[in-house]
Amino acid sequence: MTETIFSKIIRREIPANIIYEDDLALAFTDINPQAPIHILVIPKQPISKLEDTTETDQALLGHLLLTVNKIAKKVGLEKGYRVVINNGEDGGQTVYHLHLHILGGRFMTWPPG
Repeated sequence: MTETIFSKIIRREIPANIIYEDDLALAFTDINPQAPIHILVIPKQPISKLEDTTETDQALLGHLLLTVNKIAKKVGLEKGYRVVINNGEDGGQTVYHLHLHILGGRFMTWPPG
């Protein structure tokens, strides 16, 4: 995997508004928010995209989803929220380090894109 801005955030080489951190994951506010609350959750382990995960990543993927739940409660998204994972160019992925978007603070319309 090539170096990304997220790798630099993990190493604290560039600043970010960090919301949550544990041994496996880091969460911070998105610099280009698409909702009143827009938080990114990333694994500290470098994985380029969802498509690159394997069965050996099952525990980490579950941890990321449970982390989303913790963060949503922490920031008060009791009325609901959306979780998005963009995968690849046609999926809208721009940073090639797996990340989950937590979007909330307003009613989410459908279809999203």
